[in-house]
Amino acid sequence: MNGNVTAQALGQAAHDISLWGLFLQADWIVKLVMIGLLLASIWVWAIVFDKVTSIRRANKAADAFEDRFWSGGSLDDLYAREGEEPTNPMAAVFGAAMREWRRSTGKAALLGGAKERVERAMSVTIGREMERLERWMVFLASVGSVAPFIGLFGTVWGIMNSFTAIAGMQNTNLAVVAPGIAEALFATAIGLVAAIPAVLAYNKLNTDLARFGARLESFATEFGAILSRQTETAANDAAAPAASAAE
Repeated sequence: MNGNVTAQALGQAAHDISLWGLFLQADWIVKLVMIGLLLASIWVWAIVFDKVTSIRRANKAADAFEDRFWSGGSLDDLYAREGEEPTNPMAAVFGAAMREWRRSTGKAALLGGAKERVERAMSVTIGREMERLERWMVFLASVGSVAPFIGLFGTVWGIMNSFTAIAGMQNTNLAVVAPGIAEALFATAIGLVAAIPAVLAYNKLNTDLARFGARLESFATEFGAILSRQTETAANDAAAPAASAAE
C-alpha cells in the first residue's frame, strides 16, 4: 500500500513541471534562494526605472538652465531665482560657485585665492550631486555579479537533495530523476534572470552618469573661467584709484 502511494506521488510530481510546481516541490533552502533572487530582480527593475527617470530629468533641467545661463542675463538675477534654492545639479553647482565668489570678492585681501575657493566649492558640489545620482548603483553591480552564484548554490543544493532521494528510492527512472533536477536548475535560471538585466542596466546607467558628470565638470570649468575674469576685473578696478593717487 505504501509502495503504491509513493509511486502515485512520484508520478504526480513528475508530471507537475510548471514553474509554480517546480517552486512548490523545491527544498526550503532552494525556495529561499528563489524568493531572494526574485525580490532582488524586482528591486533591480525599480532602481533602473528610478535612475532612468532621474538622469533624464537632470539632463532636461540642465538644458533649460544652460539656456538661461547663456542667454546674456544678469548672473545675480539668475542666482536669486535659481542659485539660492537649486532644484537640479547644475543649478546647485552654479549656486555654490556664486556664494563662494560673493564671499571672496567682498574682501579685497581675499581676491588672490578666490579662484581656488570657487573651484573647490564647485568640485564639492559636483561630488555631492553625483553621489546622490549614483545611489543604489552598487546594488546593481552586486546583483549582476553575485546573483548567478546564488542561483548556482540553489542548484547544487537541489541536485544534492535529488540524488539523495533517488539513492534512497533506488529508482533511476527518468520520470523520477528529471523533476528534481529541473527544480534545482530553476534556481540558476532565476539567478540569471536577476543578473543579466542588472549588468546591462549598470553598464548603461554608469555610462550615462559619467557623461552627466563630465557635463557638470565642463560647466564648472567654463563658469570658473567667467568668475575668474570678473574677479581680475574687480581687482584691477580696485587698484586703479590707488595707482592714480600715487602718480
